[in-house]
Amino acid sequence: MIFEQTGIEGSYIVDLKQIGDSRGFFARAYCSKEFKEHGITANILQANLSFSKIKGTIRGMHFQTSPFEEMKAVRCIRGSFFDVVLDLRIDSPTYLKWYGIELSQENHKMLIIPEGCAHGFQTLMDDTEAFYLVSKEYSPAHDSGYRWNDNSFGINWPLPVTEISEKDRNWTDYKE
Repeated sequence: MIFEQTGIEGSYIVDLKQIGDSRGFFARAYCSKEFKEHGITANILQANLSFSKIKGTIRGMHFQTSPFEEMKAVRCIRGSFFDVVLDLRIDSPTYLKWYGIELSQENHKMLIIPEGCAHGFQTLMDDTEAFYLVSKEYSPAHDSGYRWNDNSFGINWPLPVTEISEKDRNWTDYKE
């Protein structure tokens, strides 16, 4: 695997190191040893799948509060989406900064969302699927988020919004 630091402390783009031949390729999609070498020490406790039917759908900006803060490793397995990590860690040098990247079934990249950061994405194609490895089990009592278009963050979403849940539309604005 090839790890590239994003502009967010502790967040990486993980690219596959492909071993290919006429059949296609083989690559490791996850390796706890290599993750630990890059400071990603969270254990994977859950795997999630998200399917969005319509291009322009937004999901986010989600996070879980303490003690259920979670690390996510997110990959697109069908279609494509613009994936965003937002740093909410007050003591972080990248506090309130965001980073976005296109993840697609073609580029096979993975984005690491560190604990204490929010996550969201916008689909760039119809019928898009995201697959997540997550370090904590979902806790409804610790589920939280901020509005996808909160001016405090200034996230530049690539498309007009076509679909968004009532819950995501009604998250509160960020206040320091």
